Amino acid sequence: MDSKNTRNSQKHNDTLKTLENQGGKHYQGFAIQPAQFIIKNKLPFAEGNVIKYTLRHREKNGAEDIKKAIHYLKIILEVEYGE
Repeated sequence: MDSKNTRNSQKHNDTLKTLENQGGKHYQGFAIQPAQFIIKNKLPFAEGNVIKYTLRHREKNGAEDIKKAIHYLKIILEVEYGE
């Protein structure tokens, strides 16, 4: 691996370690922070938000978070499938 890739990999790992220590109380019960999962899997913005809002709804904003997840699912349907 060249030095640029090594630096990028280290920066990525440092970011993921920082995320382990961040996030609200509403994410503490999970084995991995939603942001870590989203970044590691290189998910697009809308898909990442579906995960984030779905995971936190019980501990943070209830039905409002589910409505936000549905909003992003509708965006995915429109953009990806023309529906």
